[in-house]
Amino acid sequence: MSSLTVRKLDVDLSGGFGRRWLGGDAYRTQFFNALSMTFPIGEQMFIDSLRALPQERLDPALRAEVKDFIGQEATHRHMHVQYNAELERQGLRFAIEGRIVRRVRRIAALGVRDRVAITCALEHYTAMLADGVLRHPEWLEGAEPALRRLWEWHAVEELEHKAVAFDAYRAAGGGHLRRVLWFLHASLVFWFDIFLQTAHNLRRDGALWRPGTWTSAARMWFGRRGLAWHMAGPVLQYCSPRFHPWRHDNRGLVRMWLDRNSAAWEALRSSPPA
Repeated sequence: MSSLTVRKLDVDLSGGFGRRWLGGDAYRTQFFNALSMTFPIGEQMFIDSLRALPQERLDPALRAEVKDFIGQEATHRHMHVQYNAELERQGLRFAIEGRIVRRVRRIAALGVRDRVAITCALEHYTAMLADGVLRHPEWLEGAEPALRRLWEWHAVEELEHKAVAFDAYRAAGGGHLRRVLWFLHASLVFWFDIFLQTAHNLRRDGALWRPGTWTSAARMWFGRRGLAWHMAGPVLQYCSPRFHPWRHDNRGLVRMWLDRNSAAWEALRSSPPA
């Protein structure tokens, strides 16, 4: 049986949310918005890469985990499509969509181990960000309640399934060098894309050239609990031959959020369509 749970989140974004929903802070708001814009395409790519694996290479327990990984990612995709529709209504265009779509098409033509290695790399970044969202509440300080709940729920499930793609990659015969080379490549591409989309969002928000925007950016990245310091160790650890996602056991963060927010979600009996 799988250790994962596919959940329906009790959040309705149909009524919209504020232009600067994250405490009025333009940089933090538009950074998280940029992440959300990339998620539906990225999550579908993750789903497709694991579906492409020869199922006979996976033991029954891992097959069950892959099935629920796909279910969780499909639910994330559905919620972020709604989120992104509101961003579009606010006049925020997904400026890098075309380049990402073209890249995903090229990835789809690669061998299955390369595709899953790329998924492993990006899943490691989502796990690092998820850990920070739950570990450092100040990252979402001042957020509108519905958006805070959405990001924290997404973080919980990213941590829950953070080892599934990695375990599937190893079961398919994937090696260390391939995994690290794709991680280095994905790191450059991922952060360049997020920088571009965040800058585009800030320009549309009228905040790109305001000094306060970049003061906030410096604080978010290089402050006492900033993103750069939070991610430095896990980025280096990924390159070790001994790396495994659960060597950093943060299941306590997951249990704490689920216990405190038990009324915010319900378990689905079957996975949603991906």
